[in-house]
Amino acid sequence: MTRTVLVTGGSTGLGKAVAARFRAAGDTVVITARDAGKLAATAAELDVRAITCDATDPGQVARLADDLGPELDVLVNMAGGNTDLDPPRAGLSPLDAVAAAWRANLDANLLSAVLTTAAVLDRMRPGGTVINVGSIGAEFASSSYGASKAALASWSAGLSSEVGPKGLTANLISPGYIAETEFFKGQLSDQRRAALIEATHNGRAGHPDDIAETAYFLASAGARHITGQTLHVNGGAFTTR
Repeated sequence: MTRTVLVTGGSTGLGKAVAARFRAAGDTVVITARDAGKLAATAAELDVRAITCDATDPGQVARLADDLGPELDVLVNMAGGNTDLDPPRAGLSPLDAVAAAWRANLDANLLSAVLTTAAVLDRMRPGGTVINVGSIGAEFASSSYGASKAALASWSAGLSSEVGPKGLTANLISPGYIAETEFFKGQLSDQRRAALIEATHNGRAGHPDDIAETAYFLASAGARHITGQTLHVNGGAFTTR
């Protein structure tokens, strides 16, 4: 059966890789992003449908749900990123700057997933899945980015109990350092990159396909009894028991 898959933040990086993996399997894929130009180019490249949407805007998310259609099988909440890497807002007092920074990361990484899920949940068919994408940063949450991803993981675990009776699963993928993405926005030094790779057990950076394959597995028949979990994909840089 052909599934309908929604990937937010699907125009670049991990979102693009996830969308490509599901499309390669013959699924109908819808991607969203804020940048209409990049979104259209990716949609044409992957042969998927594009809907421009800022996942932090309730009005735009509501329109996305209306445009999506009546049925959905897989939701991948990929939209987000570390807004601390964006240029700081000028003219703010020190405390106003702290508040703005924390709200920006919470909006980008938590609220985006909450809004999208709430908007489309009644369209999801039994046997479907919600996949949220967190970060290894949640394990060292000294920043607004790490805290926002920790909150996403906590919410994701609770979501599982909510959607389980509907025949759905909900899990979170927590990537470590992934190369070949725009995550660091040109601000990753060679020394920091080397340290991130050295922290792994297998001595390599992650690749977008590592996340794409994990997402595809979580949406498969073989993962129907996996729910409420955080799956760490980081080469051993953070380990669990």
